[in-house]
Amino acid sequence: MAKTIKRISVWSGPRNISTALLYSFAQRNDTKVFDEPLYAYYLRNSKAVEYHPGADDILSMMENDGEKVVDMMINSTESDVLFFKNMTHHLLDLDRSFMKGLTNVILTRNPIEMLPSFDKVIKNPTIDDVGYKLHVELIQDFKNNNIDFVVLDAKNVLLNPEGVLKQLCCHIDIPFDKNMLQWTPSQREEDGVWAKYWYNNVHKSSGFAEYKPKKDLFPKHLEKLLEECLPYYVELQKMALT
Repeated sequence: MAKTIKRISVWSGPRNISTALLYSFAQRNDTKVFDEPLYAYYLRNSKAVEYHPGADDILSMMENDGEKVVDMMINSTESDVLFFKNMTHHLLDLDRSFMKGLTNVILTRNPIEMLPSFDKVIKNPTIDDVGYKLHVELIQDFKNNNIDFVVLDAKNVLLNPEGVLKQLCCHIDIPFDKNMLQWTPSQREEDGVWAKYWYNNVHKSSGFAEYKPKKDLFPKHLEKLLEECLPYYVELQKMALT
């Protein structure tokens, strides 16, 4: 592994600003971005293959072997900075020792805002689909094994994108680039084949959206899941950059 290469892995829950963050890092001349490289591995080895839109296309077009994906993440030398957008639940049972070679970014979002959005695409999700418990468990692994990590809360990023990104770049030990704050509204060649199901808003965006609290009534059928998620989110929120 080339010591000078910065390898960043965002471990996000769904319906977050992870794609916007990928678009942000893609504006850097020193960075190559990768969109959810472990997605096919996750589908191949979980029941999610039965209900995730576009699953057959994902399985046919991406590497299904999680260990091969990990090998790519820790050995690729394509650019000075490598940015991997990942979902925490995609890890499944992979050996996590490879994370020692990464700057790990935990990306969370208030479940009051996230769960109704996710439910519009994946009906009646469970806590294993949405990341909060997995995030807290992953952080405990990081602490136990002295693995580098930082926590971002989507709301904090949207309220202060430049300030939070500057702190993130400082943590990664790369210079902040103002180009990270804006981009041309469009699709990107790095988008996963699933983009048509999930990325409509980011394709119309030219930067991080203004934060606007959700005003819709919270769906009653998600209240139990919200109750499960909130204690984990509160823990994550305390650690997040502001």
